[in-house]
Amino acid sequence: MSSLQISLAIIGGLVLAGVVAYNAWLTSKSAPRTAREWPQDTPGAEPGHQSARVFAETDPPEDMLGDRIEPVLDDVSVDEAMGLASARPGAAAPQHLAAVAPVTSVPPASPAPPAVPVTLHHVISAPEKRPGLDALIDVITPLLLENQVSGDALLAAMPGTRRVGSKPFAVEAQCEETGEWEAPRLGQRYRVLQAGVQLANRAGPLNDIEFSEFVVKAQAYADAVGATPDFPDMRAEVARARELDAFASGHDAQLGFTLRARRAAWSPGYLTQNAAQLGFVAGVLPGRMVLPGSEGGKAPILSLTFDSQAAMAEDPEQTALREVALALEVTHVPRSEQPFQRMRQAAVALAQAMDGVITDDAGQLLSVETMDSIGADLENLYDALDSRDLSAGSPQARRLFS
Repeated sequence: MSSLQISLAIIGGLVLAGVVAYNAWLTSKSAPRTAREWPQDTPGAEPGHQSARVFAETDPPEDMLGDRIEPVLDDVSVDEAMGLASARPGAAAPQHLAAVAPVTSVPPASPAPPAVPVTLHHVISAPEKRPGLDALIDVITPLLLENQVSGDALLAAMPGTRRVGSKPFAVEAQCEETGEWEAPRLGQRYRVLQAGVQLANRAGPLNDIEFSEFVVKAQAYADAVGATPDFPDMRAEVARARELDAFASGHDAQLGFTLRARRAAWSPGYLTQNAAQLGFVAGVLPGRMVLPGSEGGKAPILSLTFDSQAAMAEDPEQTALREVALALEVTHVPRSEQPFQRMRQAAVALAQAMDGVITDDAGQLLSVETMDSIGADLENLYDALDSRDLSAGSPQARRLFS
């Protein structure tokens, strides 16, 4: 074999090796990022131990933002971004908010957190006790009794459905020992009863037909337990329902960010691992994580959702996610939790950690100034809710805005 042939063979081999290496590099770059375990030599680390932190209300944004260049958006107004539209009939649908966090300098690398399994049925706390009837948001009808009635009889007479049209229906009895209203209980005896139906919710106000259905249902229950109902005037209650619904329609806020991958996609494990570092835990539904509030049993502060099919895949680590949604039900979370500030902090932290950007559904970016204006508008919203005794996060507000 001549020297020319040997040279050509060597060159061909090098080219082939280069092509193979390039294809391998492309494959590795396009593969979803996956969760990793703690290094065994990390002080204090335990294999399989989950590290999570809930950011306190006093944590400054700088703790998570690092050095970055803020984006600028010229064509998106505060009103368009705010999305204070109601989810009620006849009103515009709530918009999703957006902010961007392009990473220009990456914080010093830290040991990778442990892999967090994608849990499908993880209950984070006991459910909150059902709130009682309230004259602020309910039609309440006294059921007058001549004699004591057992809780067993009251429960046995309950109607098959606890709804009147699209509104919840309830019966309460007054505990003689405490004077508190409660759902009838077995083994108890009661002298005072009341029935009620909610005036309004996101399905709209109580109408004439629903009020009439309430009267029929409450009368049938009263007959079954030997009580006499004292119904309020229908015209007055329906008018009150419309006024309450009009207020709620103008103060129903649902905010959302969409976090999108800039380059490599994420696996569900990689996402949950990073979210757990910010205090998120697995929710009841697959593809959902929540940031719990400071009080157990209350509504979560934030929710983080992604493709449920990816979460339920046989091998979730081989599935690819290119976007996740971060949402806040403004009226369901107490103002004291500083939910919007924590939402911004969490979104920026996740974008930096996972090399992502934060946008709205249309892919538009919001400037920091616009986000600050949205925060100011939210403060006005909280003030308006407080003025009607419907403070965000209160039982009455959660029922009304549901």
